[in-house]
Amino acid sequence: MDIETGLLVCSVESLEKQLSCPICLDVFTKPVVILPCQHNLCRSCANDLYESKNPYHYSGGTFRCPTCRFQVVLDRHGVYGLQRNLLVENIIDIYKQQQDSDGGKCEESPLKDKDTKEPKCKEHEDERINIYCVSCQTPTCSMCKVFGQHKDCEVSPLPAAYQSQKNELRLAVELLAAGNGSVQAIVAKMDDTCKLIQENGDQNKRHLGESFDLLYAILEERKSQLLEQISRVEQEKMSALRKLEEQYKRQLHLSNQLQEKISQTLQIGSAAQFLIAAKQLQEEARQAARATQLERPEHGYESMEHLSLDTQEAEAMLACMDFRKEDEEDAE
Repeated sequence: MDIETGLLVCSVESLEKQLSCPICLDVFTKPVVILPCQHNLCRSCANDLYESKNPYHYSGGTFRCPTCRFQVVLDRHGVYGLQRNLLVENIIDIYKQQQDSDGGKCEESPLKDKDTKEPKCKEHEDERINIYCVSCQTPTCSMCKVFGQHKDCEVSPLPAAYQSQKNELRLAVELLAAGNGSVQAIVAKMDDTCKLIQENGDQNKRHLGESFDLLYAILEERKSQLLEQISRVEQEKMSALRKLEEQYKRQLHLSNQLQEKISQTLQIGSAAQFLIAAKQLQEEARQAARATQLERPEHGYESMEHLSLDTQEAEAMLACMDFRKEDEEDAE
């Protein structure tokens, strides 16, 4: 808005304020009466105020000016005996013609034509709801302000309150929209965080699987090495025993042959032949007796307890295997 337009709006608002009835808070409607105290009223508003104070329609009477509280004395014609303010009526005609020539540019003016359709007051069925009670935060009519339940309240023109609260609601909509944008950003951030959590969880699962697969591989390799060691010791012991067994078998075979030869010699009837053969057999028997003193396996040679595996410490360590704690991570 430029300076010229701003000054025009201010002058229009000031003019509307001067042309507003203190009872209905709207632009005066013809005819306009002027009181002795020089304050103006719509004749219909003045008549409503007069009749509310004179329900029995006595001729003449008094009522107070709603602007300055000056007591006005009326003749037998009542309000219709008051002088019309033709100057104000002419100004109102010029003002309305100017509004019409502007093509509705001032349609957002806080004051509307009095003929605009408005809902009726529940307390005064013939009165339009045309003012807004600021104290009670509710629309009401002029009669409620003059002598009704809102007579001690602060009031405002209905269009002004309408425009003010409309602007407040627009601001509330803007604030809600800004808040919704912030909430949407937080929701989007949470969605991204959930995706990162899922990705990190999948990655850690893969790492955990790889770590256990590596442990399985190390255990399998170590198992193979220890099994190979047991097999090697087993073969070495069995091979030594097999050799020793072969020696004992050969000695047994020679001993059996020597026994058979001695038995045959004992059957020789010739003493000379017996003695010749016996000497040789005695030597062979002494050698066979010495051969029986072969090496024997030591006690417990068959035991392989030294190749047993103690896995209790490893089992305890594996059972206590857990993820790294935060303090360990901080230390690293």
